[in-house]
Amino acid sequence: MNLIADILLAAGALGAGFYCFVLSRRLSRFTDLENGVGGAVAVLSAQVDDLTRTLGAAQSTAGESTARLETITARAEDAAKRLELMLASLHDLPEQPPPPSREEAEPRFVRHTGGSR
Repeated sequence: MNLIADILLAAGALGAGFYCFVLSRRLSRFTDLENGVGGAVAVLSAQVDDLTRTLGAAQSTAGESTARLETITARAEDAAKRLELMLASLHDLPEQPPPPSREEAEPRFVRHTGGSR
């Protein structure tokens, strides 16, 4: 009985050793930098760096655009205020009489033809 138990124990140890060997090979392929998850992590890390740089550039461009837009908006508001003031000053002008009609504007010449004078 002891002999059978020893044989089963040795077989179990060999089976566990073979299983550990297979797991070791799978793990080394899993963490391979070119094909496995390690490669995917390396690629994702590079992409994150690129996106961080792109985001920084976009933020600086947006800041510059915001500053320019604020300047242009201030100028437009000033121009609108001046136009409103000009329009208000036009309302203060007295009304001018309408221009004379064409008949009134042309001088009339009356010609007398002989007769009683």
